Amino acid sequence: MMRWLTIERTITFIAFAAVFAMAARIPVDTDTFWHLRSGDQILRSGFIYADSFSHTMVGQPWIDHSWGAQLLMTGLWNALGYVGLTLFMAGLATAGMVFVWLMCDGSGFLRAFAVVLGAATAAVFWSPRPQMLSFFLSAVVLWLLMQFVRRGHDRLWALPIIMAIWGNLHAGFSIGLLLMAGVIAGETLANIFAPNRNGSIGWRGVRRLVVVSLISVAALCINPYGLQMLAVPFQTIGIGALRNFIQEWNSPNFHEAQVLPFLALLLLTFGAAGASRIRLTWTDFVLLAGTGYLAFTAGRNIALFAVVATPVFTVHANNILAERGWVLRQRRTVSPVMGFANLVIIVVICAAVALKFVSVVLPRPVDQALADTFPVEAVQVMRDTDVPTNLLNSYNWGGYLVYAAPEWPVFVDGRTDLYGDAFLSDTYLTAVTAGEGFRDILDRYRINTVLIEPNSGLARALADDPDWRTAYRDERSVLLVRQTPVVRLPDATA
Repeated sequence: MMRWLTIERTITFIAFAAVFAMAARIPVDTDTFWHLRSGDQILRSGFIYADSFSHTMVGQPWIDHSWGAQLLMTGLWNALGYVGLTLFMAGLATAGMVFVWLMCDGSGFLRAFAVVLGAATAAVFWSPRPQMLSFFLSAVVLWLLMQFVRRGHDRLWALPIIMAIWGNLHAGFSIGLLLMAGVIAGETLANIFAPNRNGSIGWRGVRRLVVVSLISVAALCINPYGLQMLAVPFQTIGIGALRNFIQEWNSPNFHEAQVLPFLALLLLTFGAAGASRIRLTWTDFVLLAGTGYLAFTAGRNIALFAVVATPVFTVHANNILAERGWVLRQRRTVSPVMGFANLVIIVVICAAVALKFVSVVLPRPVDQALADTFPVEAVQVMRDTDVPTNLLNSYNWGGYLVYAAPEWPVFVDGRTDLYGDAFLSDTYLTAVTAGEGFRDILDRYRINTVLIEPNSGLARALADDPDWRTAYRDERSVLLVRQTPVVRLPDATA
């Protein structure tokens, strides 16, 4: 076995160990918690068709597009707690990069470098949410498409099956459809402008892709919500408020260090494509241009660009290296001494990764991260003093409150598809900024308790209001309670 541990294989192992270590982080994303609450409710009561977590939209129809992922996350949470959530995130990130690695060209050294760069690029998106399943499945779908286009291996029959599963896991199934559409468009352009090129799948291949894509769309309807599921991605991207106050829907800020790997991958990919003798295929161009545009318009799409760009980079970088004779000869075996040395390196790396993993799941650092991110102490005060409903809360804490304080239905949380653009932009933002008419909103929704950031307009406006008292305040949150609670009437949310 030691003779099998070549330097190239050792470097590959180190690369994936680095990916896992990058993805292993303390799970403190606010949306994680409303997903866990949803999974728990499904286990107890079955599929969710209407909201019961908020007092502003209670009873309103809601398509829980991530129900399958929520069950998986809740199962891991119930069994392993934060360890389970961290394994969920790091495992799917690593598995997704395995399929990216399979699409790469070149030696193990080049592939390892590309995988680490691609993972560093995509890591800006990784969090313990159902979207990790979309990241993994996007890599699988692209691998199947590239197997057909580049190598002539027809496994397209698997795409409708994957899409049927994906449609029950996360609304990111739209990514799979976009990848199919991009490949169809690229191969169509190739057949028009370069019909005799080597490796062309021809019009017959394009027709097969179209048929499989249509079947995949039909397969998406196999879910508890039927055709309504197909509209969810369009409803979400149509919400203008997402771009107003949710960071992951904003264009990337290149002054932030976490975005620099994206810039590096972008420049290296187009630089390698320009320097190599291999022409950029129409399909690669369409996919790079399309995902690049999406990444520039919303930071959450950077991970999709990484899945597409990493293999393209290796194709052209490998050609450049081969032209100059800079490709190292691959060795199938090494001497026992070298194999033992490589094994020692792997053991040391495994120990380092294990220490990193333990450091992000121990109770003390997890509790500290929660306290640094969410109003943990304020919620405890709410319980101790039994503050009245209805609650007006910060959007950033809504998901956490859905799980941590279910006794107080929230005003808003991360389910933007439920609340809609009008409510988020006109009602919520007006209230938290203390805009014109904010007191009418407080009265209309019978708001008796406010949990908000201290520097918000609403917190400053109510601080001097004699009808409100400060029940708790720290540098992160302020809890305000109406002196004379308004009794909630049956039409309170009308």
